[in-house]
Amino acid sequence: MALMALVLALPQLHADEGMWMLANLSKSTEQTMRQLGLEMPVKKIYDPEHPTLSDAIVSFGGFCSGVVVSNDGLVFTNHHCGFESIQQLSDVDHDWVKNGYIADSLSHELPCPELYVRFLLRTENVTRRILGAVDSDMTESVRTAAVDSMKLVIANEISAQDSTLVGVVDTYYAGNEFWLSVYRDYTDIRLVLAPPSYVGKFGWETDNWVWPRHTGDFCVFRIYADKDNRPADYSEDNVPFRPPYVAPISLSGIQEGSFSMTIGYPGTTERYLSSYGIDRLVHTNRQAMIDCRTVKQDIWKRHMNANDSVRIMYASKYDQSSNYWKNSIGMQRCVRQQHLIEKKQAMEQALRRWINQTPAERSQLLHLFTDLELAYRNTHDASRAQSYFGEAFLQGPELVAISLLLLNFDEGADERTLSAQRHKIVDTYKNLDVNVDKEVFSAMIDLYAQKVDTLYQPAFYKILRSQYGGNATAFVDTLYARSRLVDLNTFAQALEDSTFNIAEDPAVTITFDLLTQWFDFSDKMGEFSSNIERGERQLNAAVRRMYAQRNFYPDANSTMRLSYGNVCSYRPRDGVRFAHKTTGRGVVEKAVRNYVDPDFYIPLEFGKYLIDGDFGRYADADGQLPICFITNNDITGGNSGSAMFNGRGQLIGLAFDGNWEAMGSDMLFDAKLQRCIGVDIRYVMRLIENGNKDLMKGMTIL
Repeated sequence: MALMALVLALPQLHADEGMWMLANLSKSTEQTMRQLGLEMPVKKIYDPEHPTLSDAIVSFGGFCSGVVVSNDGLVFTNHHCGFESIQQLSDVDHDWVKNGYIADSLSHELPCPELYVRFLLRTENVTRRILGAVDSDMTESVRTAAVDSMKLVIANEISAQDSTLVGVVDTYYAGNEFWLSVYRDYTDIRLVLAPPSYVGKFGWETDNWVWPRHTGDFCVFRIYADKDNRPADYSEDNVPFRPPYVAPISLSGIQEGSFSMTIGYPGTTERYLSSYGIDRLVHTNRQAMIDCRTVKQDIWKRHMNANDSVRIMYASKYDQSSNYWKNSIGMQRCVRQQHLIEKKQAMEQALRRWINQTPAERSQLLHLFTDLELAYRNTHDASRAQSYFGEAFLQGPELVAISLLLLNFDEGADERTLSAQRHKIVDTYKNLDVNVDKEVFSAMIDLYAQKVDTLYQPAFYKILRSQYGGNATAFVDTLYARSRLVDLNTFAQALEDSTFNIAEDPAVTITFDLLTQWFDFSDKMGEFSSNIERGERQLNAAVRRMYAQRNFYPDANSTMRLSYGNVCSYRPRDGVRFAHKTTGRGVVEKAVRNYVDPDFYIPLEFGKYLIDGDFGRYADADGQLPICFITNNDITGGNSGSAMFNGRGQLIGLAFDGNWEAMGSDMLFDAKLQRCIGVDIRYVMRLIENGNKDLMKGMTIL
């Protein structure tokens, strides 16, 4: 029974499960990929010595993925990945968010100052070198400091060899392994094409994380480099980047059962986290996100609906916030329905028995679970307060964000860093509406007081109670009236005033209170947090020792990963089957069915085109224009924009979402339910051809 419980509880390595490291693919994984339909040699997927498919994959901005599709540097990613850049470039007179944008020439491609793409050059296992700096007698805090120091040394060695390289040492298997990734970043990135919102955001929040999906979630950027094809800051003299490898595009389409492989940069998963950790993640961290973002988003949305200028200002913030807000709601639902915590507890009970029956393990890990449970329990209240604190204040009012940017401004930095800092401050001001921000700040003050014990309230709450009778609105009104940081013009005037001391500005004073409280959380959790880190690391290692012959993949950690599977339908509940694809006809049907909802609006001409248009080589076998499809590839946040390839390494789509029935997938992969939603590359190419056919000249279209 114990063994069966463990088998049920552990991440099951089905043929389609796993976010695999390209540099560490096992023979059994390669064999399984071939059985499912991989036709290209694995050596053509990743090889640091030669151009391969992985060389066409980029980390897009550090938060999404993308793929290079032309020999003049065009990059495909998701519309929602490029949404912040699109929003930053928009205003009421140039509403690229709503109307979309197409550059008709290189000179009209729009620079995106805060954006970059990152290419992976190679990876290297540096575990032995890192762990050579630690010993078993170290406290956890000393061990952490030693590990961090070695990671920094190794990373700095890379940039010392070549200033255009970036070395990053990442942690795997909860701190039991470490791998170096060597990257090259390009910072001159320009917007080329963004579809209108009725394509790129069709369905908006209602359809987010839901299948069937009909969203054309794509946009196009171009990478620029200097004349020697090396990274360079924005310059009119820069030229389109010449990539070492271009992903070919397939128009042959997909069918049920077709092989699908995604390559991208998944963010984080918690497949090996203890039951105590999952309980905290779901019922503390994610609950705080749900509670705070529900209030913030309601305020933002009300003002956005009333004013086009505010709509553009807050479009990206709302989009980013609501994405994981809805994900968190779905995650809590799945944890309950799939009894995920109970399955983890069953695994841990089996592991306890194995430890007790194995003398070498028992001598080291006898108190593993007792200590881990105690550490989580002793940090529960402070951790819960910290989660609400981060959502309410550090990710709430823009005035606090501006204060933090000013406090962290490094006047001694190089000119490139200074320019980036200034641009970030100006952009934050650009997307700040004082009335909206005041309402958010007031609401967050009230919500935090309702949810968190007074022990964890920052110092300004005493002033709130003593001078304002607890009236958050009056307190915030006074704060904004007295601060000289509320808008860029007022702040610029303040800088010219010789008597102005930024540290005495009331907004900065409040921010100091917040920072003091933030550091107090760490003090309160203290050594118990270190015990959690050590316990999770030991638990992870013990599970891998218990199943030493098993092929374990590491949790996602924002490094390049490969997942594989097949195009396949699924049954979300009894009597219901969801097909593996959607078509243009479905877009029109959904728009008609939801005609009173502006989130499903499409122009009449576009609807007619989707029904009666001539789609030529982009049509599916039934003559319809394909829109989206689903596979059982294993993905998570960060995979957005990931290339989806067929068995020959040809691009068939862009991953952009998961499905509502499997929102617990970051903690448990469910082969029957989990699906990756992708936009069909034929829909992308049809719209590009309709918009600017010249963009296709540098592509390999098969």
